[in-house]
Amino acid sequence: MGFFNGLSRRQAADSTTLKKRYSRLCWWSERTRIFLVLAPIYPMAGRRQMQEVLGTAGKQSALSIAVSTDRPMPPSSSDRYRADIDGLRAVAVWLVVLYHAFPEQLPGGFIGVDIFFVISGFLITGIIVRELEAGRFSLVTFYARRIRRIFPALIVVLCAALALGWLWMLPQAYARLSRDLAASAAFAANIAFLLQSGYFDVEAARNPLLHLWSLGVEEQFYLAWPLILMLAARLRLTLIWVIGTIGLASFILNVALIGTDPVATFYLPFTRGWELLAGGALACAWGRISQTESASNWRAGVGMVLIALSAGTLDPHRAFPGWWAGLPVAGAALVLSAPAAWGCRHLLASRTGVWFGRISYPFYLWHWPLLVFLALIKFKDLTAIERGLVIGLAVALAWATWWLIEIPLRFGRPLRSKVVALAAGMALAAVAGIIVVRNDGFDFRLPVEIRAMARVGTQADKWRVHRCMLDLSRETDFADDCAERNRRPLLFLWGDSTAGSLMPGLLEAQETRNFGIAQFTASACAAALHAELPNVPHCRETNDKVLALANKLQPDIVLLHGAAEHNIDNMAETVAALKRETKARVVMLGPEPIWKRGLPNEVLRYYMLHRALIPPRTNDEVSSDWYDAELRGKLGAQGAEYISAWQVFCNAEGCLTRFGDRASDITASDMIHLTEKGSTFLVRAVIDRVLDGKAAASQATVTH
Repeated sequence: MGFFNGLSRRQAADSTTLKKRYSRLCWWSERTRIFLVLAPIYPMAGRRQMQEVLGTAGKQSALSIAVSTDRPMPPSSSDRYRADIDGLRAVAVWLVVLYHAFPEQLPGGFIGVDIFFVISGFLITGIIVRELEAGRFSLVTFYARRIRRIFPALIVVLCAALALGWLWMLPQAYARLSRDLAASAAFAANIAFLLQSGYFDVEAARNPLLHLWSLGVEEQFYLAWPLILMLAARLRLTLIWVIGTIGLASFILNVALIGTDPVATFYLPFTRGWELLAGGALACAWGRISQTESASNWRAGVGMVLIALSAGTLDPHRAFPGWWAGLPVAGAALVLSAPAAWGCRHLLASRTGVWFGRISYPFYLWHWPLLVFLALIKFKDLTAIERGLVIGLAVALAWATWWLIEIPLRFGRPLRSKVVALAAGMALAAVAGIIVVRNDGFDFRLPVEIRAMARVGTQADKWRVHRCMLDLSRETDFADDCAERNRRPLLFLWGDSTAGSLMPGLLEAQETRNFGIAQFTASACAAALHAELPNVPHCRETNDKVLALANKLQPDIVLLHGAAEHNIDNMAETVAALKRETKARVVMLGPEPIWKRGLPNEVLRYYMLHRALIPPRTNDEVSSDWYDAELRGKLGAQGAEYISAWQVFCNAEGCLTRFGDRASDITASDMIHLTEKGSTFLVRAVIDRVLDGKAAASQATVTH
C-alpha cells in the first residue's frame, strides 16, 4: 500500500556536485540539501531499536552521517520526517476501513487506496532519485528494504487467514482462499481477482484476501519503475517529462478501457500506474512549488475538499477508476504538496493522526479478513455494533503486529539473514496455499455426506445456458430453437435464472404431459418491463424483445418466475402488457425459499454447531413468504393467476432442505437456485395448475 520506509547509510558526497546532478533529473531547488538527518521516524521504537538503526551503540551523540529514508527531499521542511504524511495515511486507511464496514454510510471510501498510491509514488520516487544522484542506488538493496517493510505483517496475516479457513471454510471455498493466498504471496493477487470477478461483485465481498489486489498493483509497478528511472538517469533525460509521458499514457489507457473492460481497468498496473506517477511527478517538481503558508493552506484546503467529495459522492456504480479517480488523486497530491498548511501541521500531524499512520499498513491488512471471517463464523451478516467491534480488534492487532513484528524485523542492522528469512517465509506461505489447492481444500476435514452436499454446485445442464438462458454481459440474442413452435399448448417461460432452474422439472413434466416450451430467460433480469437494473446491462431491452416474441408466438400460457421484490410494479406492467397483446393465461409462480447464506453453507453451519446432518426441514436462516401477498394482489389485479412456490417447499415444520441423505437430494445449490431434484419437485407440485388453470387448484395436492 505504499508504506515503504528504508534505512541505509548515505555515502559522503560533495554537496555542489550532487545539486547539479539532481537538477538534471528533478528540477530540484538550489537550496536543497542533499543529505538526510535522522528524524524521529518512529520514536516509539525505543532507544535500543534506534541505536540499532544507527549501527553502533556508542556514537549516537556524535552523528553527522546522513541516513536515507523514504522521505523525498524538497526544500526546507521536506528534507526531514513529515508527520503529516503519516496523518494522510491515517485518513486513507480509515476511508477504506469505514467503506468496508459501513458501505452505505461512506459509499466512496474505496478511494483511500488511490490516496495510498499517490503517497507511495511520492515517497518511493524520492528514494530512488536521491540514491541515483548519489551514485549508490542498488536494485538489490531497494528490494531488500521493501521485503523488510512489506513481508513481516503480510506473512502473519496470510498465515492467520490459512488457519481460519481451515477451521471454518468449506473445502471449495478453502481451496479458493488458498489459491488467492498463493497469488498474494507472489504479489499477483490483482491478476488472480481479475480472472475471477470484479471488486464490487457480491461474491468478491466474501473473499478474505480481496484487499491485497492493491499490493499486487504496487509491486508490479515497482518491478519496472526503478529500471525506467535508472535508464532516464543514464540517458540524462529530464525526469519530469519521463513521468509525464508515461503517466499520461496510463491515464488515457484507463479512460479508454473503463467503458469496455472495467474489471481489468480496476486491477491492472497499466491503468493504475498514473496514480503512483502523480506522486512521483510531485516529488520531482517540488522545487517549483510555493511553500508559503497562504499557498499551502489553499492547496491543502482544496485537496481535502476533493478527497471528502470523492468519499461522499462516488460509489461502486460509477465507472471507476476512469475520470473519477482524478478527484482523489488530485486531492492527495495537493495535500502532499502543502506541508506548511495549518491543517497538515495541526491536524494530519497530530499525535492521533501519526499513530494511526504508523499502523496503517497492518491495519489495512487485518481489517478485511476479520470482517469476512467473523461473518463466516457467525453464518450471517454482522450487525453495526459487531462491525465496530471488529474494527477495534483490527486496530489492536495492527498495533501488536507493528510493535512485535514490524519494528524488530524492519529496523536495526539490515542483515541479509532477515531478508532471506522473510523471503523464505513468504515462499512457504505460497507453497502452503498450493498444497491446499492440490488437495481439494483438505476436504477430509468433513464427513463424506457433509463434504458432498457442500460441493453441490449450480446444476445448469438443462437450463440451455447461452442459448435460451442468457448472460447479458456476453450475449443478448436468443437461439432460434428456444421455442417449440409446433407444439400446443405452448408454455412461454419468462424470467431470470431462477426461471431457468425450472427447466429440469418442465422437461420431466413433458414426458407425461403434452405441451411445448418456449424459454426466454436471462440471468438477473426479472420479467419486469421498463425496470432499470443498474448492474444488469441490456435487461430493459431484452424484456422488450421477449414481449415482442410473446406477441409473435401467441402462447397459450405465460409462466413468469423470478426475483421481483424490488420490481413488483414493473411486473404488474408485464402482466398488463401480456394480457393486452396476447390471449394467453398469465401465471406468476412466486419465489421459492431464499437461503440467506446458501443452502450448502447452511449444511456446513448446522454441522459445525451440532455435528450432525441438517434435518430435512428447518426454519433457520431461510426467508418467509413475506411478499407473496403483495405479488398476488398487484399481479392478480392485472389478470395473473398466482401460485406460491414457497408454500410448496415450506410448512409449519420448516422449509425442505433435502429429500434424502445423498448430496443429490439437496433442494438448492445456493441461495435461490433449485437443484434438478428441487426443480422436479416444484414442477410436479404445480404443473396441473399451470397447464389447466384455477380449476385444477382444488385437485392439486402437494406432499409436504
